[in-house]
Amino acid sequence: MLSFSHAAIADDFEDGVVAYGKGDFASVLRLWTPLAEQGHASAQFFLGGMYNEGTGVAQDYKTAVKWYTLAAEKGGEYAQNNLGKLYENGQGVAQDYKTAVKWYTLSAEQGNASGQFNLGTMYREGQGVAQDYKTAVKWFTLAAEQGDASAQTLLAMMYEDGLGLAQDYVKAHMWWNIAAIGGAVDLIKNRNNLGKKMTPAQIEKAQEAANRCIKQNFKNCD
Repeated sequence: MLSFSHAAIADDFEDGVVAYGKGDFASVLRLWTPLAEQGHASAQFFLGGMYNEGTGVAQDYKTAVKWYTLAAEKGGEYAQNNLGKLYENGQGVAQDYKTAVKWYTLSAEQGNASGQFNLGTMYREGQGVAQDYKTAVKWFTLAAEQGDASAQTLLAMMYEDGLGLAQDYVKAHMWWNIAAIGGAVDLIKNRNNLGKKMTPAQIEKAQEAANRCIKQNFKNCD
């Protein structure tokens, strides 16, 4: 009976995934809500997302907080990050930077790149924690090494301005290069503006470092 119950739960969840892909959100809610109420972490997380984004339901941040909290308390790194964002923005709950930092930290410590970026931002801005540029750099670096373009952009800015680390135009140019891979005009403009302050040798060194970093999947960016 127990194995049948687990199989039935798995089937209902997968049926919900299929229904979601078809845009049949009424079926999704019918299938996932009972699972979430029984403690199914994935159902709780995805329901939280539906209410957070207003996908197939009226947008309801309070209900999103409810489901994200249940999933986050089970250790879900994505739920922890998303819950942190709701606390940071004061959506569905009173704005609370300290609680946002709590959830971002739990997510970041599990290696979640978005959690690491968001936590770095809190340290950079001094929201919910004492402003600490070095700690911000730590978390931005971890996220950047997972390919997070937003973290790469912030690292470039911090190397260029010398915030939390020694000012280093070569490193800044390297991260601007990497962050601009998608062709974002503003990032390319920032990289080129920095290049005006650098020697040709420095620019060549930065470009070589960027290529090496990318080829080695962000594992050799020093």
